[in-house]
Amino acid sequence: MIKRLVNSYSSNFLSSWTVLVMDVITVVGAFIFAYLIRFNLNYLQIDPFDVQIQIISTTFIYLLAFLFTGSYSGIVRHTGLSDVFRILKAVGMSLGVLLVINFVLEFSKGDNVFYIPYSIIILHFLLSLFFLVGTRVIVKLLFIQITRQYTKERIPVLIYGAGAAGMLTKNALVKDKAYRYDIVAYIDDNPSKVKKRLEGIPVVNQYRALRTNYIERHRIKQLIIAIQGIHPEKKKKVVEAGLDLHLDVKVVPPIGNWIDGQLSSQQLRRVKIEELLERDTIKLDNKNIDREINNKVVMVTGGAGSIGCEIARQVLNYSPKRLIILDQAESPIYDLQFEIKNTKEFEKYQNRIEFIIASVKDKFRMDNVFSLYKPDIIYHAAAYKHVPLMEENPYEALMVNIFGTKVIADLSAKYGIEKFVMVSTDKAVNPTNIMGASKRIAEIYIQSLQNGNTKYVTTRFGNVLGSNGSVVPLFRKQIEAGGPITVTHKDITRYFMTIPEACNLVLEAGAMGNGADIFVFDMGQPVRIYDMAKKMIKLYGFTEDEISIKETGLRPGEKLYEELLTNKENTLPTHHPKIMRAEVDALTNEQICFYLDDLSELIVEADEYSLVAKMKQIVPEFVSNNSVYEKLDVKKDG
Repeated sequence: MIKRLVNSYSSNFLSSWTVLVMDVITVVGAFIFAYLIRFNLNYLQIDPFDVQIQIISTTFIYLLAFLFTGSYSGIVRHTGLSDVFRILKAVGMSLGVLLVINFVLEFSKGDNVFYIPYSIIILHFLLSLFFLVGTRVIVKLLFIQITRQYTKERIPVLIYGAGAAGMLTKNALVKDKAYRYDIVAYIDDNPSKVKKRLEGIPVVNQYRALRTNYIERHRIKQLIIAIQGIHPEKKKKVVEAGLDLHLDVKVVPPIGNWIDGQLSSQQLRRVKIEELLERDTIKLDNKNIDREINNKVVMVTGGAGSIGCEIARQVLNYSPKRLIILDQAESPIYDLQFEIKNTKEFEKYQNRIEFIIASVKDKFRMDNVFSLYKPDIIYHAAAYKHVPLMEENPYEALMVNIFGTKVIADLSAKYGIEKFVMVSTDKAVNPTNIMGASKRIAEIYIQSLQNGNTKYVTTRFGNVLGSNGSVVPLFRKQIEAGGPITVTHKDITRYFMTIPEACNLVLEAGAMGNGADIFVFDMGQPVRIYDMAKKMIKLYGFTEDEISIKETGLRPGEKLYEELLTNKENTLPTHHPKIMRAEVDALTNEQICFYLDDLSELIVEADEYSLVAKMKQIVPEFVSNNSVYEKLDVKKDG
């Protein structure tokens, strides 16, 4: 019954005029109360006629002040500091006017019924302020208590961060209508805050709060990280501590993402696995990149892919003269076009962006594009990257990853492009699959083109989180489908980097490259995929009993550990701490072109084993793993 009444009337609000009438009645009551206090509650000493006249005049002045400030227009149950300030402004104005009137009346002759004793004016001011604010606060607290009492579920919560964002988070949770959030404590590392209270809620340190006995004693279910700009390593430790305690860990979004500057409980989101792999923010030499890109014609091949589209987005920040986004995939490039056209900045760039559907392996089409747009800088991100698929389709891997790269690189030389930057992969190092070997051959060809006006640069890094077909979106889909999560091997590890971080480094490396450079990115520590799967299960609030992890065996061409350098390669430092220059043995242009001529003839013959055998000849360290092409390595060893 009570719950039904609460649900029925919780969305109804008093009209502003009703609130105004109630405020006027409050002012009248406060005036009478002020007189009673002034005369020690002896009402016989009070002249009723004088009081009536004074009440009318005082109430009229307060009414005008309320109308002027709009103090009655707020929603009572959501009274905040701004509402209190408007009330203070209204009663303060009324006090000022009454004091001025009294001062004028003091100089008039004879008794004046409009003259109010100063003690009454001051007392009335204080009482009015107290009652007007007090009634609103009481209504707000009662509303919160009643609605919380009859909502669906009680959720005990810890808020990490006892600062302004933490208090705003607490207020947003308290107002939630769907759940009854009980803020058990704030967690803060500042010793001066610990053991104190914020609005009645204790502040405790992390070592006390994130302990099994504390969590179990208070039956805590959620941990909300409310610190803006928390250090990634610190955030990782807090999140993992919460997950180990089986808490639902959420984060407060950046202030810029709050709706109309207000935070609501619906905006709190689960921690993403990408955030557990974040590292220190990359410091870019923006001047160097700006000098490289500003007012230049930039072309991004593979521009609709995960890496290509992020490179395109970041290039726009440096005001290119024109940006050419090229990809053969129609739907993804349409999606990117739609996204860019719906950004606030599009009006500034709309005449400087071209979206082109084309394949990099089509030499005649590419020649036409180069001739028409005359790019200054090429970011070559077009490639086939899925290892098992390329193991089954070596023809396509060679045509796009090798000969498509050759087409773009050769045209760059023909048209005098200033710089060609290729996006490569750590799978090109000691490759065990066709995809990695094809990228290594492309690297070798790019290095061989160093004698000319065009500067050729290669960037090499590992997996990027959230890219199309990568492990994180796959795990996410599997969890949402109820499991199981599939991993190929329990001990498999990979290097990971976020897409924006990788693309930042591509731009930086491209700007510093002087020709024939292979830049290797600092990928941090390798991540065990099995451990990542377990963390994602916890992040989604499940246990391994609910979502199981299943080993499926290594896929064709897959290896347990990726490398960024071969045993024969060394690195030299650059001015950027996360970018190293690899010292790699190179072939001459004549040597690699001789090999590529052989490959092109074998492609025509469509003999896949002969193609792969020739790749192994070009890249001697290419040893197939878990693949039908392993027999070629036996012959090679024999």
